[in-house]
Amino acid sequence: MSYTHLDMDSYKRKNHFEYFNGLGFPYMGTTVNVDVTDFVGVVKQKKLPFFLSFCYCIARAANRVPELRQRIRDNRIIEFDNCRTSHTVAQEDGTYCYCTLDSSMAFEDYLPYAVRAQETARMQNSIEEEKEDTDELLFISTLPWFSFTSLIQPVPMPADSNPRITWGKYFEDNGKYLMPVSILCHHGLVDGAHLASFYRSLEDGILIDFSEGRA
Repeated sequence: MSYTHLDMDSYKRKNHFEYFNGLGFPYMGTTVNVDVTDFVGVVKQKKLPFFLSFCYCIARAANRVPELRQRIRDNRIIEFDNCRTSHTVAQEDGTYCYCTLDSSMAFEDYLPYAVRAQETARMQNSIEEEKEDTDELLFISTLPWFSFTSLIQPVPMPADSNPRITWGKYFEDNGKYLMPVSILCHHGLVDGAHLASFYRSLEDGILIDFSEGRA
């Protein structure tokens, strides 16, 4: 995947980056209840697969925030032009495998491509990934059985810099459907303002991205 190196000498968060990059647990994250009322309505009306439809919206929203496309490599920051998602796919035996998807296409093209990719992933049934192939990925998972107000994610040692995004079961509240969406990021790259940009991007673009299929 194509990327560029940031100029660390002119990088305005250089001191913040160096500080947080030296911590044993350099992550920060939030869980926010996102309004998915219109999204749920369209999914039901058009009988679309919920997970893949929302995964597309999540990927598009994350890619609109440059800091979520940044990764740490050799103590420097690189920024990818586009980041794919890697999500968990349930297997019949109760385990799961990984499936990687590219969201840089119209939704009408994404959906059949994603369905095929999931079936291929199920047949390969693997959670093995090469480190050099994972830098640009957004790690995606879902907990569709219940809603939640917080989430603890497993993270590697040493720390990586891939955002981790998880959503739970949506619920009704005062006539609206809300769904918890959790994101965990490396604080050397991402601040609270960047997380706010992600959530705004998700709520603002959610219907445009998948129902109209705009690139």
